[in-house]
Amino acid sequence: MKKFQFSLDGVLGYRQQVLESRQNEYAKALGQVREQQDRVDDATARYRQLNQRFREEAADGITAADALGFENGLRVLEAEIARETRRLEECRQAAEEKRAQVLQAHMDATILERLKEKQKDAYQKEAQKSDERFIDELVSATRAVKSSQ
Repeated sequence: MKKFQFSLDGVLGYRQQVLESRQNEYAKALGQVREQQDRVDDATARYRQLNQRFREEAADGITAADALGFENGLRVLEAEIARETRRLEECRQAAEEKRAQVLQAHMDATILERLKEKQKDAYQKEAQKSDERFIDELVSATRAVKSSQ
């Protein structure tokens, strides 16, 4: 019998390429989430530092203009934190969409891989049956030759 040939190998190869591509996109999206989280953490740390400095200087006594300057700085940082947090949420949402695409691509590839395995098993069973039939015919022919002598 000839070698097993899966008729959908091209499609399976394509699906595996799509899966790899989606995995790379997901990894990139996760990297963007980490970077954005770092930006949020950095802005939050700067806010805390400025707020701490404001409290320390306020405890020692500062002018109203200096207090207003601190307040303005804190508001700017609050706006930055809010903006970066929104971007972080957008990045997380995009990463989640990429994750869903990876899962779908994985399922698509797995379905074809299972089909290939089933067809290969069926092929091997048929090949084994064919070999057994050949052996039975050979034995029968040998017996027929011996009995005719």
